[in-house]
Amino acid sequence: MQQKRAVLLLSGGLDSTTMLALATSEGYAVHALSFDYGQRHAAELAAARAVGHSFAVVEHKVIEIDLRAFGGSALTANIPVPKDRELKYDDTKIPITYVPARNTIFLSYALAFAEVAAAGEIFIGVNALDYSGYPDCRPEFIAAYERMANLATRAGVEADGDPAIRIRTPLIDMSKREIIELGLKLGVDYSLTISCYDPGADGEACGRCDACQLRLRGFSEAGANDPAVYATSATH
Repeated sequence: MQQKRAVLLLSGGLDSTTMLALATSEGYAVHALSFDYGQRHAAELAAARAVGHSFAVVEHKVIEIDLRAFGGSALTANIPVPKDRELKYDDTKIPITYVPARNTIFLSYALAFAEVAAAGEIFIGVNALDYSGYPDCRPEFIAAYERMANLATRAGVEADGDPAIRIRTPLIDMSKREIIELGLKLGVDYSLTISCYDPGADGEACGRCDACQLRLRGFSEAGANDPAVYATSATH
C-alpha cells in the first residue's frame, strides 16, 4: 500500500513543528515547504531546517519571495514590533504583525507543490483561538481555499467523487497549552523551534513580543519548561 503524501507548511515555530510531529505520527510522507519572504525573524528558517531534518521529511523546499516589496507589516517593513502588550483577543483589531495575504500566498505555493508531489493533503498550522485575529487563520478562509483548490487544479478537476485536495488544520481549535501538551506527548524537541517576531542577532527570543508571550504562557499553563533561548533582559 502506497504511503500517504502531504505538503506541510513549516515555519520552524512551535505550531508547525507540532503539526509536523502529528502528520508524521499519522503515517504521512511529508514534503515540507518554508519561505524566506523578507521576514525580520529569518532565524526561523534555520529552525525549520533543523526541525525538518529531525523528522526526516521526504524533502524540504525553501522558497524565496520578497514580501518586503509590499511591506504593510511589522514583520516585513521598518515598523516596530509591539512589545509587552496585554494578550487579549479582539477580532475587531488586526495587529500590525499581520502580513497581508501571507497564508493565501503560501497556500498557493503549497497547492502547486502538492500537485507535483501527488500529495492529497496540505497541512497548515493556523489557529483560530489565537489572540491575533489574523483574517487568514479563520476556518471560513480555509474552507473557501479548499473549494478553490479543487476548482483550480488538474487533480481537482479529474477527481471522481471526493475532493482531490484537502487543507488540514489540526491545530485550529486548540489553545497554545493544548498544542504544547500534544507536542510533548509526540516527543517534540521544542529547543529546535523559535516563535519570536523580533529575535536578536544570535537568534535569541526577545520574550516580550506577542508571539513570545503567548508561547511562554502556553508552556506555563502546560506545566512545562520552555527550552527556547531568551535574551537576558527578557522576563519570563
